[in-house]
Amino acid sequence: MRFQVRDRDDVQLDITPLVDVVFLLLIFFMLSTTLSINPGIKVDLPKSSAEQVKRKKVSVRVAIEASGRIYADGSRITVEQLSEFFAGQAKKDAETLVVIEADKKVYHGIVVAVMDAAKSAGLHKLAIATEPKDKK
Repeated sequence: MRFQVRDRDDVQLDITPLVDVVFLLLIFFMLSTTLSINPGIKVDLPKSSAEQVKRKKVSVRVAIEASGRIYADGSRITVEQLSEFFAGQAKKDAETLVVIEADKKVYHGIVVAVMDAAKSAGLHKLAIATEPKDKK
């Protein structure tokens, strides 16, 4: 008895569905990621005609709401905790730029307290965020 031996075709793995799934996942994560810096923090910045400061790579954003609540890099923080927060930033990089985003209704004393905490921690580069004035 003689068995016939068939030539087997080479088995190939089709990776097209795998590539499709990877691209779909990539698109899903790109669309579902929030790109806003401080979502949920309502700050009505004052308007200014001053020249815009070029952003540095290392910067800390401090937002102050009209009610006086302070947020450092999106996390709520008190004035007393600011010194410790800024000291940690100064240890990472002494050239860190502190950007203060204060609502136009905030009392001047709170902004000065934030600036003082940054200076006492060793961060000497400060900027106050504003919105550009409408050119008429």
